[in-house]
Parts: sequence; C-alpha cells; structure tokens
Amino acid sequence: MPELNAPQAEAAAHTDGPLLVFAGAGSGKTRVITFRIANLLSQHRVPPYRILAVTFTNKAAGELKARLEHLAGADVTRDLWAGTFHSVCARLLRRYHEEAGLGPRFVIYDESDQKAVISRLLKERGLDDRRMPPRWVLSKIHAQKREGHGPDDLDAQTGFDAEWLDLFKGYQKALHASNAVDFEDLIVLAMRVAEDPESAAGRDLRERFRYVLVDEFQDTNITQYRLVRALSASSRNLCVVGDDDQSIYRWRGADVRIIRGFRRDFPDAQVVKLEQNYRSSANIVKAALGVIAPALEREPKQLWTDAALGEPVRIRTVPTERDEAAFIVRTVRAELLRGVDPKGIAVFYRVHAQSRVIEEALRAENVPYQIIGGMRFFERAEVKDLVAYLRLIDNPKSDADLLRVINVPARGIGDKTVDRVLGAAAERSLSAFEALSALVREGALTGAAKTKLCGFVELMAGLAGAAPGLLPSELAGHVLEATGYRSRLREEDSAESDARLENLQELIGSIREYEEGAAARSEPPTLSGWLERVTLASAVDAAKDVPSISLMTVHAAKGLEFTTVILTGLEEETFPYRGMDSDGIDDLEEERRLAYVAVTRARERLFITHAEARTLFGRTSYKLASRFLRDLPDEAVVREGVQRTPYLSSSPRDLDDEYSPPPRPRAPAWQAAVDQARARMGTARPGERVIDREAFDDLGDADAVAIRPGDRVRHKQFGRGVVERVEHDGSVTVVARFPGHGSKRLRAEYLEPA
Repeated sequence: MPELNAPQAEAAAHTDGPLLVFAGAGSGKTRVITFRIANLLSQHRVPPYRILAVTFTNKAAGELKARLEHLAGADVTRDLWAGTFHSVCARLLRRYHEEAGLGPRFVIYDESDQKAVISRLLKERGLDDRRMPPRWVLSKIHAQKREGHGPDDLDAQTGFDAEWLDLFKGYQKALHASNAVDFEDLIVLAMRVAEDPESAAGRDLRERFRYVLVDEFQDTNITQYRLVRALSASSRNLCVVGDDDQSIYRWRGADVRIIRGFRRDFPDAQVVKLEQNYRSSANIVKAALGVIAPALEREPKQLWTDAALGEPVRIRTVPTERDEAAFIVRTVRAELLRGVDPKGIAVFYRVHAQSRVIEEALRAENVPYQIIGGMRFFERAEVKDLVAYLRLIDNPKSDADLLRVINVPARGIGDKTVDRVLGAAAERSLSAFEALSALVREGALTGAAKTKLCGFVELMAGLAGAAPGLLPSELAGHVLEATGYRSRLREEDSAESDARLENLQELIGSIREYEEGAAARSEPPTLSGWLERVTLASAVDAAKDVPSISLMTVHAAKGLEFTTVILTGLEEETFPYRGMDSDGIDDLEEERRLAYVAVTRARERLFITHAEARTLFGRTSYKLASRFLRDLPDEAVVREGVQRTPYLSSSPRDLDDEYSPPPRPRAPAWQAAVDQARARMGTARPGERVIDREAFDDLGDADAVAIRPGDRVRHKQFGRGVVERVEHDGSVTVVARFPGHGSKRLRAEYLEPA
C-alpha cells in the first residue's frame, strides 16, 4: 500500500486476530480504517455485510462511507454496516426486538420525552420536582445504564435512595408499556442480547460479523465495550483505533482505562502506533508534546512530523478578558489579510460563558462568526428568558416576551389558559398582558387558573414597581430571585443547571459593563438603553452564506482542524477549569488531555492567550497563568506581553517547586492596601469585585503592598500554602492551596507570611 506509511500499512494489512491501533493526533487514523476495510473487501473477499465499523458521530460515519465508495465503489460498500453506536444498535434491535423485550415498532424517546415521563411519575407519587428535578433523576438513571445496570440490579441497601430507585423502576416500566427505549437502552439491550449465552439470537449476533472495527475507542464506556467485545467473540477480529491522550469525555461516561487495558483482555493483540503527524507544523507538534508529556499515566507515544518548523506558537499575556477579545479581533483581521479562509480560523474557549465578551468584540468590528457545538450567548434559553422578563418590564405590550415567560419557571399555567388570554386580547384589541390584567380585575377567572394568573400579574407589577429604584443589573438579579428562576436552577443541581446559572451571571456582568460605560460617558444607565444595545448588537450578525470564523469550546473542537487556532483563557481555574487540586487528579489529567486536543487542532498557526484578571460568571478575579503554559518548550514558543503572575507547576503534589514568586515586601500591611483599593474601586459592592492588580501595583509604599497571587502563606490548621487569588468581600478573602487540603477560602487576618 504505497499511499500509506509503514505503521499505517501494517495496520491496514492486518486481518486475523485483535488489533489495537494507537493513533496520535493528525496521524491519519481515518485513512487507516478506510484502507483496512477496502483491503478486506477487495483482497480477502469479505462480504460487506460481515464487516461492522462503529464511529461516534454521523459525520464520521458519512466520511468513512464516502471514502470507501471512492476506493471500492458504491456497489461494494452498500451493505457495509457502518454508523454510530446508537444507529447500529437501533438497526440490530429492529431485527432482534423480541429477544430484547420490544415490539417491532418500538420508538426512541428523546430528552424531552424522557423528562415528560419522569415528570408524570413525580406527580403520581406526590414528589416535589424541585427537590427531585427530572433532569437530575434522569442523569442518575443514565449513569447507571452506562454501567450496564437496571433498576433490579440496585437496591437501597447498596446506598441508593429508595425514592430514586422507585422512580427508576417506574421509568423503565413506563418505557416498556409505551414500547419505547431511550438512548442508553439501545446500547444496553443490544449488549444483553449479544452476551446471552443461551439464546439463538445471541449466538447469531456473535457470529454475524467477521470483522468489527471501532473508531475513537478512547471514548467508549463499559457497555459499548462489552457490546463490541460480544459481537466479535466468535472471530476475535476486533480492531480498535484511538488515542488515550485524546480521551476527554469522562463526564459522559467514557473510560480511558478501557483502551489502556485492552491488552489485558486480548493479550495476543497486535499493537500498532501511528506517531507521524500530518496535520501541524513542527513547532505546534512540539508544543503538543510539551503539554501531554507530564501526564501521570499514558501509553508511551512520541508524536513527530516531517513538516517545516513553521511559525512559533505565540503566547499572549493580556490584562483582562476585554484585552483578550481585542487581541482576538486584531489577530483574526491579520489572518484574513494574509489570505486565510475565514472557515480556517477558530477561537477556542473552555466554557461557553467565555464566548460573550468575544462575541461582542467580533460584532462591534463586524467580523462574521458562527458558534460550533453550541449557540450564541444571547440565544441561550436562560439568557433569552431573563432578557424577556426585562423587556416585559420595560414594555408590557410585548406579547412575545409575555408568552415566553408566563410559565417560566413552571407555574402550572397551561396552554388552554394561555389560549384564553390570547383570545380575550384579540376580542378587546389589547396586548396579552393588558387582557390578562383586565381578566384578573373583572374576576372573569375561576379556580386554579385564577390563582396562578393573579400570581403572575402581581409578580410583574412588583417587578415593574421596583424597577425605577434599581440599576439594570440590580433589577436583573431581582428578577431571578423574585421569579424563583435562580432557586429552581440551584435545586436542580446538575451540570447543565450549573452552566445555566453561570451564563446568567455572565449576562448580569454584561449589564454591569454597560453601566460602567454609561457612567464613563456621564450618561444615566437605563434598562431601555441596555436592551437597545443588546438588540442592535444582535442585528449585526452576518448572513448565513457569508464565510465566517468559528467559535467553540475545546470539547466541540474534537475531530476538527483549522489553519489558525486562537486558544483563550489559559489560566488556573479557567483552563484547567475550576482550580484542580490534589484531590482531583483524574479531573486534572483530563484537563491536560483537553489542552492537548486544543493544541493539535491547529495546522499552521497557534495563538494562546491568558488574562491576569478575568470577569466570568459575574465575578472578577486574579488569574494565575495555567500550569500548561509552563510545559510548552521555549524553543517552540514566543511569549508576548508582560507576564507578572507565576506559572503553576504541572505537578499537583509538590508545592515547594510550584512557584517562583517575586520577592516579598518587608511587611504585608494588607488592610492598608485594602483601604486604598476600595478607594480606587469606588462604588463596588461587597462580593462583586475582586481587588484588582492595578490598585496594588500603584500603591507606591512598599510597606503597604497587599497579599498577591503566588505569595507563600501559613495557616495554623492547614500549614504552608500558596495564594491563588485575592477577593474583596468587605474585607480581604484569600483563596490559597494547601498540600493535602486543596484550595481553601480564608480571611486574610488568619494567615501570616510563610
């Protein structure tokens, strides 16, 4: 196979027995899978229906089929089994539905269907959906299913809540009664049929495929692995392709130990390592190796390339996220001027909330962009909900905003009641809110509808009455409290609800920035002014057919590549996210793999930014430069900007070697610095601002320099530690990391210099 390098050809030519292919980033793994299948079809005359190729996305499956059609022809590949785990399992269960306990026309419930089932079960049992939110119940059910467990495999004696177990059983019973399955059931039921040693269907499944290939094997969970292991049990021709360095989906069940432990289950497996990178310049490859090399556990691999050195990776230190956004705009414009296709430019961030400032900067400069794997900040449901409340307060005649929030959060106001209000509005030629208010005044409502609609009218009247005495940002916070929106999300207590709360805090931060800008222009900040700003900014979005750059989280970037990548937010607690400590080694290791994935998406140019202070989720804080930046080799990078905060070491354990802090002043005199910082910050309220670096750097008196990130401190209980950030909440609060204790938030007066 002259078109392949030696390791690629070795993997493609392999036929009998298990095969493990470790495929480094950009090493041509899809090419290998394609040529291996083509070789089986053409050289070994394997019927296409005896080959199963499993991928994780429909896009990957489509690309695989397209390449195979080019190599072997559409007639040959038409009967090939190729698709995602879910699509393949659905197809298998259609054939073996009876053995799986399903009818021939079973339906697949999506997320909204599943939530409706749980909501009905909660109501039937008289359980409060605020105490047991449906999404939380479902997340726990799905987690157990990904482990291969059904409700009958669990009991209260093993630590599971009895009410939740009852809901799990009721949920499965309801699905069965509806002849329905959820996405996890597709995998679990197919796995159980394939593993059944007694049934004819199980034997047929285990003998159906002579060759089974699994792409992105590092992302499999235990049920997916058990399924493909059972499907290949007869022939043992199981080929898995993946890279443990790119395992980044532990939060949705992926287990990196599966690919690392493959040889324990298949000790005779042939192992091939694809280490030549065909995607990136040599400097980018060196940077990627620098990031991943300190990983505590990984399959030894040495990514390399024949490509030219290319431009060095540029690391830019900026004061704040606003400066970061300005740098992004300048860099994007420079790339466009040098002829880079807009589609070849991408901006990465760790969490969606970071996109807001970037989006605003791009819109202001009329740079078209699109959000990949997510939605624009101002199009997110929780953001639109809060904006709708504010617009309804500002303009009660806005029917669209009324209809959006009248039952958000849920108040039990159903569609029939809303239709009655809309009918009254049409008859009286009034706005929906005016008609609703009239119905309440006239006593035209009865029963539960009266109580609920009266409550909504009173709520909106109270919000409208409070609005004149509050700043727009204060009003936004008041809306979240008065409506119960914030408390509902807190009670849900899921990863999704946490992200929604963070986005709401980011929105309030945006309103505060508008207020600060208005004050600087000696203009009164008004709700109408901010709403106008948001509306006009959104109207600048480019048309869909205009080429645009891409914005996305690093998770969404998996499997993609770009000419130019701008990787943002390389700071502790941003990336790695939330200040990983010694108690979260697995989290930190996955963050490192995520950084490796980010770096390896770039082909020609990579820019990395980190801010010394960042406002995120409505809070401003100092930021230590990410420990990952310290791992980038000096010969491959250029560091730009003034680096005033130390790098955090890659090692989560060795505190003594983590920092090289600047010399300490003669005496801290922290309270004096706080007093001066307060004066510098003016009207900042407790808990809303972190003491900013500029306030300390310009104090002038060496004896009045405040405690800073990187300083060594001592605590009576926790011992010696290192300051991560300093916050102002009416006094000085210090977040410091102590070996064996993790990060602690403490009053400054309880610390002393170490």
